[in-house]
Amino acid sequence: MDMTTHWAGYLAIAIFIGAYFLVIIEENIHLKKSKPVIVAAGFIWMLVAFAYMSVGDSHTAEELVRHNILEFAELFLFLLAAMTYINTMEERGVFDVLRAWLVNQGFSLRQVFWITGVIAFLMSPIADNLATALLMATVVISVGGSNHRFIALACINIVVAANAGGAFSPFGDITTLMVWQKEHLQFTEFFALIVPSIVNWLVTASIISFALPSGNPDPVTEKAQLQHGALVVVLLFMVTISMAVSVHNFLHMPPVIGMMTGLGFLKLFGYYLQRRDRSMVAQELVEATALGIEAIHEGDKATSKKFYDIYSNLQRAEWDTLMFFYGVILCVGGLGAFGYLAVGSEWLYTDLGPTISNIFVGIASALVDNIPVMFAVLAMEPDMSQGQWLLVTLTAGVGGSMLSIGSAAGVAVMGQARGIYTFFTHLKWTWAVALGYAASIATHFWINKAAF
Repeated sequence: MDMTTHWAGYLAIAIFIGAYFLVIIEENIHLKKSKPVIVAAGFIWMLVAFAYMSVGDSHTAEELVRHNILEFAELFLFLLAAMTYINTMEERGVFDVLRAWLVNQGFSLRQVFWITGVIAFLMSPIADNLATALLMATVVISVGGSNHRFIALACINIVVAANAGGAFSPFGDITTLMVWQKEHLQFTEFFALIVPSIVNWLVTASIISFALPSGNPDPVTEKAQLQHGALVVVLLFMVTISMAVSVHNFLHMPPVIGMMTGLGFLKLFGYYLQRRDRSMVAQELVEATALGIEAIHEGDKATSKKFYDIYSNLQRAEWDTLMFFYGVILCVGGLGAFGYLAVGSEWLYTDLGPTISNIFVGIASALVDNIPVMFAVLAMEPDMSQGQWLLVTLTAGVGGSMLSIGSAAGVAVMGQARGIYTFFTHLKWTWAVALGYAASIATHFWINKAAF
């Protein structure tokens, strides 16, 4: 139903713009980004229901919002399982060992710049760009010390590499996951973007590397060791990813079924870890009693921190990000219910054409964030070739690197290196990132021309 000229539609647009303005200035006002969009989503769907009821339709709005909630539920559960695995690997010391190894090797600043970039590019397709960027940012902050110039440049490199690496994997970015779940691209078809993604990162990193300070960082020593079961958790994560892919490709079921089954495996393994921890604590208390040492702080309280608890890792998921997805999906879905997405699709993909529109999507991702932009594209459901779907996946994934606020990785690293890696620090190198963006698009047209 076309209600683009209805007063409720205009008000819904105003509410969405106001809420998203608060998201953009999150760093300045310290208001979590999920809060304004959740409120906006509620008001927008109230306006949708009122507008439909005003023309005698009291059922369509309910059907539409249920469809949007189902889309969010699949994405939410998938990401919750993935985040719980990442948090468990962190709790078991997997990332600490990697960071300690990098810090203790005595690499030069230039070597750290390239090594962290390579690792960010290779890790983000599996661990997602947000977690990867945070880990690598911690490394460069530890190595860089007081050399703020190096830290800032290395952080830009990490954000670009993590976003580029996430662009060719359904697990690397929220936008690629959404495209995969909508079945516009099959799992293996994303790999056609590997070379364009490499070009995107290498062009930018090569330019930035000329501005790197010379020399070696101050020597740093950091110790870390894997906790019991760490390698099993990594193996279970690989099995879980394989199940998600297999369930989707061979059984034609939503990939979230495989991810949640894998989360169940982690819960069962967590039960073993907890029983082991309790057994070790009991043994320690027996030994302490035998030695005549007083029971510390009422028995288990002193040693309760040793008990593995999967729910503590689940609680440490990026809840603000997950709730932000809820707000964005319902806000954009509500605007679609008024008919604005149909109008946008007509203007973009019919009047301008898919190529220009998909390149514009990447630029819009840098300004607004790639998640609402990609969800809007998916809601429009334009009729495009495989090459064009690959193009919009690429541009939405790497376009956000042009500004620090354009991707979850950039926003997270700004918080990690607060005051060093800032919006304006990144803005000085936006031209270099834009060159990489253009080069990746040209590479895609060159090597994947058969897909158009």
